[in-house]
Amino acid sequence: MNQPSIGVILAQIGTPDAPSAKAVRPYLKRFLSDRRIIDYHPLLWQPLLRGIILRTRPRRSAKLYQEIWMKEGSPLLVHSRAQQTALQSLLGGRYQVELGLAYSEPSMPQAFRKLEAAGITRILVLPLFPQYSSTTTASVYEAASFAALGRDSRSGQVSKRFVPALRFIEAYYDAPDYISAMKSLLLRKLGELDEEPDYYILSFHGIPRRYAETGDPYPQQCHQTGRLLAEAMNWAPERWQISFQSRFGPEKWVGPSTAHTLKELSGRGIRRPMIFSPGLVTDCLETLHELAVEGRELFASGGGTAENLTVAPCLNDHPEWIDFLARMVNGTALGWLPAVEAVESSTPETFST
Repeated sequence: MNQPSIGVILAQIGTPDAPSAKAVRPYLKRFLSDRRIIDYHPLLWQPLLRGIILRTRPRRSAKLYQEIWMKEGSPLLVHSRAQQTALQSLLGGRYQVELGLAYSEPSMPQAFRKLEAAGITRILVLPLFPQYSSTTTASVYEAASFAALGRDSRSGQVSKRFVPALRFIEAYYDAPDYISAMKSLLLRKLGELDEEPDYYILSFHGIPRRYAETGDPYPQQCHQTGRLLAEAMNWAPERWQISFQSRFGPEKWVGPSTAHTLKELSGRGIRRPMIFSPGLVTDCLETLHELAVEGRELFASGGGTAENLTVAPCLNDHPEWIDFLARMVNGTALGWLPAVEAVESSTPETFST
């Protein structure tokens, strides 16, 4: 094969390109203007967003980013690039893997342009969100669809004539090899500790309760992931729990709250907790600062010792995780690959969603 025949887009939400208020502001504006994220009517929401939130929040967020920024750039982008490189190496020359972010660069349209410039007419979109949510998975579905169509909206101007064939990889919250990859990662982390944790918190990014009540299956999928991981790790029921982090705004969110949970751990006699984010597969602000920095402060505020809270890393480019992604891609590409390659590369048993 002289050139790749199938494109793969690793889809993420996005990140500012610098730890400054100037860079954070346009990123937040795009992110918080998406009605998948904040579904209030624009006439109500936009004055609040532009008049208050975008005047104050970028400075606060920039300070947090400054504390976790890497020499190579944004942690989410650095780790996403590592995932892209590792997946490309594993898939080989029949695929071309690109990174597509919904609200920042490299953008989804940029990813499509690269693939189409290489002559690729069949593209798989792989959301890096194991649990489906309208705020994440559906957002990148929309971004990818509009990029493929060459327009910004259904009524927008068309910028290209040819539309590639698209396939979306569905949620994989209960896939055995996803659970196995997390188990492998956690066992490696536990092997680095002098003492085993006495409690485990599986923290997922939260969503407003109203979203779940009106059809978003995300909380149920999070609980299913947590149960399967706890079973794989052989944790007794009293030694672990699920919580939800990153609350924003006045609405009630699904719970229990990660922040509240961390504050009360010491009062429950827990001295050496570990926290892990199964739904965030790439280390970012929510894990590196909200959990590793603010989380330790919250644990200490409730009487615990900050240094005794262990924060496990995300899957990032963990080999078993990348191997699982490659198998999902090969399985989803069935019918697009030549017959012999399809038989050799497919592993349908990986999929249980």
